[in-house]
Order: sequence, then C-alpha cells, then structure tokens
Amino acid sequence: MKTSIRIEVRPTEIDVMGHVNNAKYLEYMEWSREDWYNKSGLPFDVFTEMGIGTVTVNININYRKEARLGQKLEIFTEPIRRGRTSFVLKHEIFNEAGELVADADVTSVTIDLKARKAVPIPPELAARFPE
Repeated sequence: MKTSIRIEVRPTEIDVMGHVNNAKYLEYMEWSREDWYNKSGLPFDVFTEMGIGTVTVNININYRKEARLGQKLEIFTEPIRRGRTSFVLKHEIFNEAGELVADADVTSVTIDLKARKAVPIPPELAARFPE
C-alpha cells in the first residue's frame, strides 16, 4: 500500500540558504512513515501490545531539488522489500509542479522492546510487503 501526506513548508524549516534544511526532509519522511503505519492498521500501540518496536538503522537519501518557504509538498511512502528482521520503506517528496524534491530508502529493524534485540518481522507487518 502506497500512502501520502501533504504539508506546507514553514518558516522554521528554512536554513540560511533560503531553502528547506536537509534534516527537515527526514522529519517529513518520519511523519509520512507514521501515517503509513496508521493507514496500514499498525499504529504504535499495536506494536507495543506485541512487545515489538521498529528502529531506523539506515537512511539512503537523495536531495534532488530545493524546496522553499510556503511550497506545498506531497510525501509518498510505500513498502518495497523485507528480510527476516528488517524492512525498507521508500519515500518520495514532490513539489506542487510534480517535480521530485527528494527520495530515500529507509531501513528499519523490528526489535523486542524488553530485550532490545532484533526479532523476526511479525506476520501483521510482513503481509504489507511484496513477496
């Protein structure tokens, strides 16, 4: 399932170069990931009930075009692959003109919340990924 959120670039997200600071793109993607989990029927509390958490272990991001104050952006999130304990969600950020602003593959690992160690992806999450 591919999901998206829409945001407007705010003044606090702009750096001295007059465009969105690179770190803010990671926040945008985090907001979109949370939305993907919620729309997938796997909000944070469902994972907590299972005794499982997800942690980001790698982000491979490409900054393609600057985004500026007041622009409206759409952030897409979709599952692209999974392993035994890890999975990858792809993010793409587009501006109002339909231009790709940034994209990233974000790798996360499922962990046991008490042991703080990697555990196999629960079936509820695994089912959201292509085979």
